[in-house]
Amino acid sequence: MTDKWTAADIPDQAGRTAVVTGANSGLGLITARELARKGANVILACRNTTKGEEAAAAILQDAPEGGVDVRALDLADLSSVHAFADELDGPVHLLVNNAGVMGIPRSHTKDGFEMQFGVNHLGHFALTGLLMAQLQKADGPRVVTLSSTAHKFGKINFDDLQGERRYFRWSAYGQSKLANLLFAFELQRRAEEAGLPLKSMASHPGYAATNLQTRGPESGGVLTRVEDALMAVSNRVVAQSDEMGTLPTLYAGTVSDLPGGTYVGPDGFQEQRGHPTPVGSTSAAQDRDAARRLWQVSEELTDVRYGLKAATH
Repeated sequence: MTDKWTAADIPDQAGRTAVVTGANSGLGLITARELARKGANVILACRNTTKGEEAAAAILQDAPEGGVDVRALDLADLSSVHAFADELDGPVHLLVNNAGVMGIPRSHTKDGFEMQFGVNHLGHFALTGLLMAQLQKADGPRVVTLSSTAHKFGKINFDDLQGERRYFRWSAYGQSKLANLLFAFELQRRAEEAGLPLKSMASHPGYAATNLQTRGPESGGVLTRVEDALMAVSNRVVAQSDEMGTLPTLYAGTVSDLPGGTYVGPDGFQEQRGHPTPVGSTSAAQDRDAARRLWQVSEELTDVRYGLKAATH
């Protein structure tokens, strides 16, 4: 029996540049820290740059050998996404689409999108497309997009993507996480069709104790006191640590022989906790017609086009 993979197994990242969205706290912060510990130059893409600078200082204490740079990025504002991408001119070896909001009351991004779909999917779709030139400058580029086991109850409601007619926050979250997987798999197919060396991966943290479950007030809504209390208890009793929850993303982003299109999650019961391993996804996540349609809709909504043709196989 082989030893379980841990952050200590991350290969040397010296000379590589990684962009991590939502890197000022939670899983993003730990992802950035572990990459920096292995010598990567890590760009912390944060909505709140003050918290980003605090995170950068903490990372440099643990990882003085890595480089850390804080840049403003608000995924709920496409003009901010454009500005962030415009400022990056060097190669990007790894893009980690980590930031997200979960289970919040209905609200809108600056561009009028439903917040969960807008931030979790559309913001990262636009960011990845706008960074394609920088990714193609890198040797062995990768994109890791975070999904969730919540994708299993997700459904892409093309007739009401923005929840204008009917909105239930957990259904909207499931839709956004399914969209993350459809995007990751479709990006891999299109990269292969175009002959690009880019690998598009996906990961999920299982049930990890982070601040995501209680970020409602900062994201335009307030979770009910009962839900908030239950989640707080569950985080303490059931959830695995955020350190463990970060491992699938780090595995997907750095294990050299991992095939493109791999989805990584914990190896424990129902993928809720454990060490990273390739995992399966639902038939809805593998629906190529839905993936192509979502891609087309995402291009139209964001006005970001990758120039990669849909795969014919």
